[in-house]
Amino acid sequence: MADRYLSFTGTAPGRFLTRRLGLPQPAALKRWSPERPDLDGGLLHLTAGKSDLDLAPVLARTGLPSDDGHPAAVVLDATGIRDVEGLTDVHAALHPVVRSVAASGRIVVLGAPLDPADHHQAAAQQALEGFTRSLGKEIGRGRTVNLVRLTDAPAAGSTLRFLLSPGSAYVSGQVIEVGAQQVTAPADWTRPLAGRTALITGAARGIGEAVAETLARHGAEVVVLDVPQAEADARRVAERLGGTALPLDITAADAGTRIAEALPEGLDILIHNAGITRDRRLVNMPADRWTSVLEVNLASVLRTTDALLAAGTLRRGGRIVATASIAGIAGNAGQTNYGASKAGITGLVRSLAPRALADHGVTVNAVAPGFIETKMTAAVPLFIREAGRRMNSLAQGGLPVDVAETTAWLAHPASGAVNGQVVRVCGQSLLGA
Repeated sequence: MADRYLSFTGTAPGRFLTRRLGLPQPAALKRWSPERPDLDGGLLHLTAGKSDLDLAPVLARTGLPSDDGHPAAVVLDATGIRDVEGLTDVHAALHPVVRSVAASGRIVVLGAPLDPADHHQAAAQQALEGFTRSLGKEIGRGRTVNLVRLTDAPAAGSTLRFLLSPGSAYVSGQVIEVGAQQVTAPADWTRPLAGRTALITGAARGIGEAVAETLARHGAEVVVLDVPQAEADARRVAERLGGTALPLDITAADAGTRIAEALPEGLDILIHNAGITRDRRLVNMPADRWTSVLEVNLASVLRTTDALLAAGTLRRGGRIVATASIAGIAGNAGQTNYGASKAGITGLVRSLAPRALADHGVTVNAVAPGFIETKMTAAVPLFIREAGRRMNSLAQGGLPVDVAETTAWLAHPASGAVNGQVVRVCGQSLLGA
């Protein structure tokens, strides 16, 4: 369903009226397109404190030229900040340039991991999180602000390329930790998934279909999995993308075994997208509504992941990306079952990620969508739908492609140092921080 309020605020009368009434003024976001694959403008690189990072080769891969006038993107290296006094450099660096950042622009702050042996450094680096989230809530004009904690510049190449691109249009106020693992750069950064096989559950429509489309655009051979009842739609999507369809109920006890049998040559990317809602307040919720949501959204993810790892179906260098939700982070009335299932995904990611990387060479991460414009949200009552759209820093709903772009970054072969992360795709929802 079209966001008529967003369209109205894009007109001269709309801008005048919403400004006079103090109403939200969302800006139309600039997303990826074949005609505009990069941000419209250049990159300004700033430093606060003393840094040992060699960022020049990494930032060069973003394709953005240097620009200190009206940049489309600003990268502030604050990894060297070790005390409260050093935070003054953060203000000094960004205060003069924030106003000049282009509409739908990006600000990325680089921080260091918290040092457990130095509480002054830890305090100063943690302060960057509050700073980043606060700036994201005030900057406006469709601009985003994110914090990346890192120790090694090359390991953050895919992350910076993503955050400084149109693909991250609905990702803001996030804190992303990048490890120091060695990463493999793709032969072609425009088609980094070439030669890789990706299986997406629940991919016959909605967000799953968008994920399949985006991974295929990045070069992956996609396997479109959905329930047998949706086989016709799954085959339609697969044929359009040059992939294959796999009709299968993911809740079946032998689903993992059947996936392994269908992919004897192995799998590089596993996307757990399938999910359902059965909303009702707990006092009115029968057991079957509780059980069905936990079974589809969480238990099946655990079973199939365990089975595919045990069978060796997921090759080394593989990626697992599961779908969480801000409902599992902040909670939502009428969704105790859904919130529980999605919070469970976060627990899975944080526990499994280090072991999967150590034992199988596979990373495990999750995306946590907020209000995404789908057929499901179009059926939500008007006032609840409008609240969902406006209660974030970008004052609008996201699109399925926003979740898909984030998933593609986590699936990237050069994202091997991104592990155990739960990244919200919610326009910096005002719920759950």
